[in-house]
Amino acid sequence: MARQQGWLALILALAFAAAAVLASFPLQLGLDLRGGSQLTLQVMPAGAIKRVQSEQLEAVKDVLDRRINGLGVSESTLQSVGDDQLLLQLPGEQDPSRAAKVLGTTALLEFRAQKPGTEQEMTGLLKLKRQAKAVLDRQKQLGSTESEGPSFKAEELAQLLKELGVSVPTGSTESEQLELLLADVNTKIVALYEPAELTGKDLIGAGRQQQQTGNAWDVTLSFNSEGGRKFAALTQSIAGSGRLLGIVLDGRSISEASVGPEFKPAGISGGGASITGNFTAEEARDLEVQLRGGSLPLPVKVIEQRTIGATLGTENVQRSLQAALLGLALVAVFMVVVYRLPGAVAVVALALYALFNLALYALIPVTLTLPGIAGFILSIGIAVDANVLIFERVKEELRSGTTLIRSIDSGFSLAFSSILDGHVTGLISCVALFVLGTGLVKGFAVTLGIGLLLSLFTALTCTRTLLRLLMGYSGLRRATYFLPASQLPGGAA
Repeated sequence: MARQQGWLALILALAFAAAAVLASFPLQLGLDLRGGSQLTLQVMPAGAIKRVQSEQLEAVKDVLDRRINGLGVSESTLQSVGDDQLLLQLPGEQDPSRAAKVLGTTALLEFRAQKPGTEQEMTGLLKLKRQAKAVLDRQKQLGSTESEGPSFKAEELAQLLKELGVSVPTGSTESEQLELLLADVNTKIVALYEPAELTGKDLIGAGRQQQQTGNAWDVTLSFNSEGGRKFAALTQSIAGSGRLLGIVLDGRSISEASVGPEFKPAGISGGGASITGNFTAEEARDLEVQLRGGSLPLPVKVIEQRTIGATLGTENVQRSLQAALLGLALVAVFMVVVYRLPGAVAVVALALYALFNLALYALIPVTLTLPGIAGFILSIGIAVDANVLIFERVKEELRSGTTLIRSIDSGFSLAFSSILDGHVTGLISCVALFVLGTGLVKGFAVTLGIGLLLSLFTALTCTRTLLRLLMGYSGLRRATYFLPASQLPGGAA
């Protein structure tokens, strides 16, 4: 009796602990339940690489993983699809455009010195770049071209585009024309730089800081020892010459800096630099994420963007919850009708089983998806099956004339090997699904595997403890609470 009380105390303690966990750690829902965004990324061959190999796909995946973590999107999943595609899921993210922009760029950072004798041409291009960017920024902030501020006249803009040789699609808006102008100006600016002497390969860290005056942000960089030496030599070579130091990202000049004559003796030392491009907080954050994640070994193209609305996710949750509750209710009715008192005990044990399951999902944590919920509901069926095996053995013992208490003990002992074998084979399947499957299949395998382990505990411990506890009451020690009187030897109770 003392042993049964000890098990009962343990079960109650676990139930209270599970309830506390669920109250403190909410369940994490996947994309199909919570809503969010899904991006399909195509890894493109480049240079000498004509076909994307598995090791190159994994290298790209590692860089993207670091960038996703830097974006701060929780519970995201990135998995390989086929030989050259990656599938990214961002639960809760309803606007995937920023993530697509950050993930789809190569982030090849280069530091280049301006070519001698190009000062006049560079001055004109930078003036045009600042003017076009100022007009674009004002249009984005105000959503209109009719307010005061920097602007281009239509004829002036058309003449500039013609002089630069930029082809403009028919019917394009002023903003689209300005974007084309900026792209062309950037290309011409980059052409005025010498080949890169320092790249992001020597970068060991990136950060951001707000400028002391105004709302603009800077991106800070730190190099390894070799990178610090190269940066000092590069800045020394142009210090006081009037030539600019260009910071180029993916072939686009994002910042142009002058180096004063005071750095002529030794250049800018210390292994650090700052990119001042009048970035907004979000732009600085995105650039920091790209640089921290590193350069992609191969270019990536976003070939599909899908957004799953929160309404659809809520509907999926409701339907899944309804299915789970209906399944539990039907199982409960079946167990009580067929197995009587033991069936009612099994229903209580199944309720504990569900509580323990959900608490583990929240504690690990497990990101719940529709396949994961399917695994949870299937594990309930397996947990019921364990109880069915036990109660059928108990019935057999009672029909053979064994006493009630001995029948219960024998039922658990005789069913143990069958229950163990069934759970072990199920766990082997879960391991195979987890190792060989993709994201959603892995979610199914995890929830089913956790359910199998817990069903062993609830069937062999919770059910047995509760049943033996009830047998301590003389009014419940009746064989007719387990079997109809007609099936008992001699038809006796």
